[in-house]
Amino acid sequence: MKKITKEVYLKWYEDMSFWRKFEDKLAAVYIQQKVRGFLHLYNGQEAVLAGSLHAMDLTKDRMITAYRNHVQPIGLGVDPRRVMAELYGKVTGTSKGMGGSMHIFSKEHRFYGGHGIVGGQIPLGAGLAFADKYFKRDSVTLCYMGDGAVRQGSLHEAFNLAMLWQLPVVFICENNGYAMGTSVARTAHTTDIWKLGLGYEMPCGPVDGMDPAIVAKEVDKAVERARTGGGPTFLEMKTYRYRGHSMSDAQHYRTKEEVEEYKKIDPITQVKDIILEKGYASEEDLKKIDKSVKDLVSECEKFAEESDFPPIEQLYETVYEQKDYPFLQHKL
Repeated sequence: MKKITKEVYLKWYEDMSFWRKFEDKLAAVYIQQKVRGFLHLYNGQEAVLAGSLHAMDLTKDRMITAYRNHVQPIGLGVDPRRVMAELYGKVTGTSKGMGGSMHIFSKEHRFYGGHGIVGGQIPLGAGLAFADKYFKRDSVTLCYMGDGAVRQGSLHEAFNLAMLWQLPVVFICENNGYAMGTSVARTAHTTDIWKLGLGYEMPCGPVDGMDPAIVAKEVDKAVERARTGGGPTFLEMKTYRYRGHSMSDAQHYRTKEEVEEYKKIDPITQVKDIILEKGYASEEDLKKIDKSVKDLVSECEKFAEESDFPPIEQLYETVYEQKDYPFLQHKL
């Protein structure tokens, strides 16, 4: 695995701080009705993404996830201004304003969504891995899901075929404790989600999803196994979300005290503590990073605010193209 150096910790701090502030801004503009529809925020789960990105080869590996999907494409290299614009429904967005919060996508940066159907991305992730194996590409797909999605039958079908064909895919469950507002204990006999892999003899296990260094090590093992022909892995990331399932979630199913308790192991705080303990940077250095993060978030907001909404003609320019039906030209 690539070494976890001073530079890596500083990048983790900057990236995770930016992702958190970026989504805090989204929450604020959502209340102002500048972002509409659904909005599912990632606050608290940033270590899963930070650690995973360290283990990936960003020149060829792929990522696919559910609808809590704003910061993943940013981590992969998508311009955050365009992600913000997409949430505003502006023409400068990643899908020209027609995907919105739950459907961020970037073929260029190998981010395959944002999927609104619970568990819908799981067989698609296996399919991406199948294509890599079929075309003998040296790539690995990381397929993420929430703890609610593991109750879908599509997971079992995908696991079975992934093992049967030894596909280069890493399945990652981000177990944040609640599927919408329902705890794992109320939906399954066993609360150890990772054990679902045992039925398929798939390498599997639990991971501390609040520490990016631990995440990086475990994902690296799984990625290396997949890349060298060892087949899929299933990892259960034990993490937590500080906000509700979506912005419309009243969160009656948990106490404020529970949330505060988990904030004591906030991934950003953990990384900051290590930076200070090891002397990688001073408090003043980190304050400079905090300011640059805040400035970039403001730049993203300004870009989205000042961008135009899509013209009505765009509705007719994004339909599929059919050779024997030339009446609607596909222009995009």
